[in-house]
Amino acid sequence: MAEPLILRVREALGLVTNPSTGRNIIAEGGIQGLVADDQGHVRFALDLPGTSREQSESILEAAKAAAANVEGVASVSAVATAHGSAPKSPAGGHDNPFGLKRKKPRVEEAAETLTDVKCVIAIASGKGGVGKSTVAANLAIALAQQGFATGLMDADIYGPSLPTLFGLAGKASMRDGKIIPIDAHGVRAMSIGLLVDEDQALAWRGPMVMGAIRQLISDVDWGVLDVLLIDTPPGTGDAHLSLIQTKRLSGAVIVSTPQEMALADVRRGVSLFRKTDTPIIGVIENMAWLENEPGKRQYLFGEGGAERAAHELEAPFLGAVPLYPELREASDDGQPLLSQDHRVACVFKQIAEKIAPTIRKA
Repeated sequence: MAEPLILRVREALGLVTNPSTGRNIIAEGGIQGLVADDQGHVRFALDLPGTSREQSESILEAAKAAAANVEGVASVSAVATAHGSAPKSPAGGHDNPFGLKRKKPRVEEAAETLTDVKCVIAIASGKGGVGKSTVAANLAIALAQQGFATGLMDADIYGPSLPTLFGLAGKASMRDGKIIPIDAHGVRAMSIGLLVDEDQALAWRGPMVMGAIRQLISDVDWGVLDVLLIDTPPGTGDAHLSLIQTKRLSGAVIVSTPQEMALADVRRGVSLFRKTDTPIIGVIENMAWLENEPGKRQYLFGEGGAERAAHELEAPFLGAVPLYPELREASDDGQPLLSQDHRVACVFKQIAEKIAPTIRKA
């Protein structure tokens, strides 16, 4: 299967070197907001603080040429967003969207603040609408119930769902310049939805999204954790690349529904993580079937598709989560079923047990 265009463009950009450091611009995190649409139009921003205007322009031209030479690219639109020494970000600036009054580190440096977090796992999906956030929330509770000190970070900047799933009201508090995660259902939870107004539309570009993720990592007092689950947004965009660049991911769990439309995106997600040497812990099939009567299953979205895809990709299959109407109702009510006595608890417990070895060896 041919690699997605965006991955081929990233590979080409990885051959462009910053003469000031001797490192390639992908490894430095210098490419932000990379987008490649179905018509082959590629857009990105080059952000290399510390380089002169002349250096940035020279590197930008090399990057544009490298991207333009990739088969399938119809056009390249790119700008350099940083020239000269890195400026201090003003409160509320692009690299400081929460308004904390201090200079933000780059994402690699931000991850160094997670010194007491043993294991970091991305919960990802190639497309939206597969119930990934619901799975992430209940899986976090299942791990906590097994005795792991667990955190859950909602990295979906545009559509944060954690406040609804966990029934969290109000805003996060601050202490000694750090954001304090909210303890809920045995899990330390944090989301941008706890930092901005509920009805606020976040029309942020790529650099601001990456800045927000840096702050969710380094400006939150996560404390001592056995595992931090990161509920990523759908797709393979800025958030995923930022997390990969932290070099702290212990692995990724892919969530999908059984139908082929979702499975095609699963394959892309697996390809992205493997290409960046992030281990695939396994695949979870969500909404696998509807059981109207005990023992009678109705396969609304096809049968066993995610399991077959996992085998094809030589990735572990972690389990199937049935479509429980009560799970949807509990999620809307902010009372996850894992915090109640429900049969779905057994499903997530079994999946958590398969993830546990990754946490223990981290």
